Amino acid sequence: MRTLYHFNRLLFPVLVFLIFASEAKAQFNAWSFSQKYENKFAHFGILMGYNASQFRLRQSENFLFNDSIFGVESFRGPGFNLGIVSNVHLGDHFDLRFLPNMAFAERNLNYSLTLTTDTTYKQTIESINVELPVLLKFKSDPYKDLRVYVLAGMKYTYDFASNAKARNAEGLVKIARHDLLMEYGIGIEIYFPYFILAPELRFSQGLFDIHALDSKLTFSNVLDRLFTRSFSIVINFEG
Repeated sequence: MRTLYHFNRLLFPVLVFLIFASEAKAQFNAWSFSQKYENKFAHFGILMGYNASQFRLRQSENFLFNDSIFGVESFRGPGFNLGIVSNVHLGDHFDLRFLPNMAFAERNLNYSLTLTTDTTYKQTIESINVELPVLLKFKSDPYKDLRVYVLAGMKYTYDFASNAKARNAEGLVKIARHDLLMEYGIGIEIYFPYFILAPELRFSQGLFDIHALDSKLTFSNVLDRLFTRSFSIVINFEG
């Protein structure tokens, strides 16, 4: 994806910044800055991250009667996220987080067209999602300037690139616009004098079948259900 190329160009200066920030933080190890943020009702920030998405699929009964497609698998595709962090403090160990973001994602379906050769057809499905996660976060006690946390909640997504209403699309698998996912993850808060750096790993499991079945389409007719499955590596800058 061209958008992923531009994201990689952006990621390099961010990594350089993190290296210098880590060096600068060595001067402040004697202090704990967590209380500075805990005394606020809420704080805000930005997030950026890399995601990898695929489908959890279920084949249709029509697959047994199809003489041109002998198998189908889903493979991960790359993407990235950019968004806003809104964090409300509920106590010493709990936060409520609202993380609206734009997510560019790619998922792949590989169809085996013969039994005896490696003839395949690759279906690449790109999505441009508005994601609205609401997550509950549980934090450990601070150790020096660090805190470990886990988080879990729900995420609604709306896909602007959905092809569910496309016509004359013989080679397509149609994907619905709306999805609801369960999301959970783990991360580390690193406190600096003027901001919090919070790298985290998040996983998402789709709860809705997003396959817009069209029995007239060959590559759609062999599929029953499609659910989104993804993981993200996210860097949060909060203050």
